[in-house]
Amino acid sequence: MILILDFGSQYTQLIARRIREANVYCEIFPGTKDIKEIQNINNIEAVILSGGPASVYEKNAPYPCDEIWEMNVPILGICYGVHLIAQQFGGKVKPSKNREYGFADISVEKDNILFSGLENKMPVWMSHGDKLTKMPKGFVNIASSKNCTAASIVNTEKNIYGVQFHPEVQHSPFGKKILDNFLFKVCKVKKDWTMKSYIKDEIARIKKQVGNGKVLCALSGGVDSSVAAIMLHKAIGKKLFCVYVDHGLQKLGETERVRKVFGKKFGKNLIICDSKKLFLTKLKGVTDPEQKRKIIGHTFIEVFEKEAKKLKGIDFLLQGTIYPDVIESAKIGTGVTIKSHHNVGGLPEKMKMKLVEPLKSLFKDEVRTLGRELGIPDEIIDRQPFPGPGLAVRTLGEITEEKLRIVKEADAIVDEEIRKAGLYEKIWQSFAVILPVKTVGVMGDKRTYEHVIVVRAVNSEDAMTADWVKLPYELLGSISSRIINEVRGANRVVYDISQKPPSTIEWE
Repeated sequence: MILILDFGSQYTQLIARRIREANVYCEIFPGTKDIKEIQNINNIEAVILSGGPASVYEKNAPYPCDEIWEMNVPILGICYGVHLIAQQFGGKVKPSKNREYGFADISVEKDNILFSGLENKMPVWMSHGDKLTKMPKGFVNIASSKNCTAASIVNTEKNIYGVQFHPEVQHSPFGKKILDNFLFKVCKVKKDWTMKSYIKDEIARIKKQVGNGKVLCALSGGVDSSVAAIMLHKAIGKKLFCVYVDHGLQKLGETERVRKVFGKKFGKNLIICDSKKLFLTKLKGVTDPEQKRKIIGHTFIEVFEKEAKKLKGIDFLLQGTIYPDVIESAKIGTGVTIKSHHNVGGLPEKMKMKLVEPLKSLFKDEVRTLGRELGIPDEIIDRQPFPGPGLAVRTLGEITEEKLRIVKEADAIVDEEIRKAGLYEKIWQSFAVILPVKTVGVMGDKRTYEHVIVVRAVNSEDAMTADWVKLPYELLGSISSRIINEVRGANRVVYDISQKPPSTIEWE
């Protein structure tokens, strides 16, 4: 395992992705975490210190625990990470007169394994306002840029490397090669992390965790919960019970689809609970997004615990939590909470069942790869992501049956038209949102005062960043025309052209 210590960089997750793309396993932990609290500490083969917004000379700047420097494994510091290395070994870091943000050209001044196979000059992505003013003891400078005399430093005796730039981002075109050099030439790790190995290891872990216990699966029918369910079924068979909660917040026709697809797989162990009235009652009058999410999370658990009592002997709850859920809920790293996820931040503290989360260390594309490895049909695997709280986060303001009907019908039209255009598999997410405002319109020479529908379509690699899709005008026109003509209660359609960040993919 490669240990990544996160000091708050917006790029930390990209470090993990690049390493996993090289078929090497890694995990991210808060930069200040005590190394003794990390499981599998004996398997750590290298440590990477991420960038971050702090300055090492500031009061209360985050530092790793002292044991990190005594592990006798290779270390790579990136941006803030290289400053931590400098401070640890007697160097000096001060504010730079000329800050560097964006593209810069570095010159490799000394041959070194980190830049093996690369040209002496290359473009990289810089993002720093501090610089090394005194070289740490035992280190030499191996690269520089116009505004940064120490763009990369190394202590070959201690096997410690530092780079001022960000090799993990796409804007550093040779960054992947630099990271590969660190992994395979410095650390000499093997390319042994694949989905086959993940399945083998995770099934062993699940069997050990569950033992003779029974597991209740929170099945939504989406990609994540479906893959998690099949994974658990492979591990524990008939000890898995899948509960699908029909809370009324799903897509149009979703309950029927789940009954058809998963009824064959799980038989009597598939339980469908009609809880629409319960959820709508608890959400009545609620407009705050965070409160909605927490109510939905708590109500989910209430329903599951009620079903668990009926089944008797249920000890565990399976959830399809994935890495971006954990990251956005700020359960790792030093970042702030963007929004809580119902399967991360919405769970009651004294929940009676213990959680089983076989996907919580995987990004979305990795979950799809895992699903294909498990033999799950493309019909399920290629589905676009759907939020855990369902249409609650796409129904702004108070949730009512009428607004849910409108957004469901509008969303179905978006889905149909996107598929008809051959774009469904090429788009990360496309959906409809209903706003809590009405606008004046005219239909059949009569005045109307009805809801506004927002169409949202984005592309992303892992849901951490996203860009809006430039859908053809003809397609947008078809979607708008159909929604206004076919969906009673909507008279205006707008298109969301916001990026993430600063906006999120979902509206709430």
